[in-house]
Amino acid sequence: QVHLVESGGGSVQAGGSLTLSCAASGYMTPRYYMGWFRQAPGKEREGVALIDVKNKTVFADSVMGRFTISLDNSKSTVYLQMNSLKPEDTAIYYCAAEMESLLFSDYDARRKLERDLPAHWGRGTQVTVSS
Repeated sequence: QVHLVESGGGSVQAGGSLTLSCAASGYMTPRYYMGWFRQAPGKEREGVALIDVKNKTVFADSVMGRFTISLDNSKSTVYLQMNSLKPEDTAIYYCAAEMESLLFSDYDARRKLERDLPAHWGRGTQVTVSS
């Protein structure tokens, strides 16, 4: 079992920045990917960004150029740096992880971001962006 704990959520004005962190513990395999999903009120959960241990990344079009994702493999911790935040970024942000897997190609990464649901999830952290 993999345990994920998020931190770093909060409230910020539009144009501001926040950094989310997610520390993983438990049974971590040599190959894995981690990332962030979000769910706004009344909307379906959507993928935001993923990164694997080879540092391959994929981003949702809505956050491209504003968000960056990084992974400290030695700490099993993934970070989401969110810049130029918009009110539409308001959501609960969930950390997720999938063991024994990588982002094998651009197509595979996009599919995993948009269609697959990783096996392991954190409890979520609220991000609120006011206009």
